[in-house]
Amino acid sequence: MRPSPHVLDLFAVPEDTQPLPGGQGHSVRAGDLVLSPGRDPRIQDWLSPLLARFAVRLDVDPTRRRQDLRVAVPVPARDGSWVVDGWAASRYEPGTVTCQNLDLAIAAGHVLHARLASLLRERPAGLEGHTDRWSVAERVAFGEEAVPPLRPAVHELVTRALASLDASSLGPDQLVHRDLAGNVLLDADGAPVVIDVSPAWRPVLWADAVCVLDSVMWQGAAPEALDEWTSGPHRDAMLRAAVFRLVADDPEDLDAYLDVVGPIAVGV
Repeated sequence: MRPSPHVLDLFAVPEDTQPLPGGQGHSVRAGDLVLSPGRDPRIQDWLSPLLARFAVRLDVDPTRRRQDLRVAVPVPARDGSWVVDGWAASRYEPGTVTCQNLDLAIAAGHVLHARLASLLRERPAGLEGHTDRWSVAERVAFGEEAVPPLRPAVHELVTRALASLDASSLGPDQLVHRDLAGNVLLDADGAPVVIDVSPAWRPVLWADAVCVLDSVMWQGAAPEALDEWTSGPHRDAMLRAAVFRLVADDPEDLDAYLDVVGPIAVGV
C-alpha cells in the first residue's frame, strides 16, 4: 500500500517513499513526514489539531527536561485537511527506537493521559458510531454491544472472560491511547515519543491493561508483568483488554491468549 501522487502532492513530500516497521505495517516515510493509511476524517479532524497543539506545547515548555514526554506532531495537508484519501501525516522522528521497557511505556502513558484529561473534559462527538473492528471490540469489552460472530473457540473464551467480570470500577472515562504498546519511541535523549494515537473514551486503567497485555504477548515483556492484574479492578481491566483484542483480532492461534486469559478468567 503506497500513497498516490495526489496524496504526496497535497502533503508536499517527494514520491520516494520508504516503508516503516511497526503498526499495521502500512505507514511510510516520505521526506520529513510519516504517512499512515486508513485514517478516518471524523476522528482526525478533531484529534490531529488537538495533538498538534499539545505536542508543540510540550516542546516549547520552558520547564521541559530533555527526557520529558514528547508527542509526534500531526501535520495538515496544503489544503488544510488532516486526511487525504485516507492518509494522515505526522512529523518523522529521526534517531528514535521503539521502547522495549514496559514500565517506561506505562509511565509515558500516565503522563500522556494526565495531560489529555486536562485538555479535553467531554467525550468528542467524533468518537461515536464507528463500525471498524477495534471500535466494535471496545464496545463488546464494555458490555455495550453483543459479541459478534466469531470462531467457536474464540467465542467461548470471550464469553468466559465477560462472565468472569465482577463489575469493579475502573475509574472515570477520558481520552486515552488504546494502542500504546509499540507506539512509544525513545529519542536520542531517552525521551519517550508517543506516536499513532488511537483514541478511546475509556478509563486509564483499561488502557494500561491493553498495553500490558500487548507487551507480554507481542513485545517480549516478562509474563510476571501480569501478576498484579489478577484481582479487583486490575483483573476486570485485564479481562476487558483481552476481550477487546480477541474480538478485534479473532486470532487463529488461541494458545497465547489461553495462557494469559484462561487463568485470570477462571480465577486460578
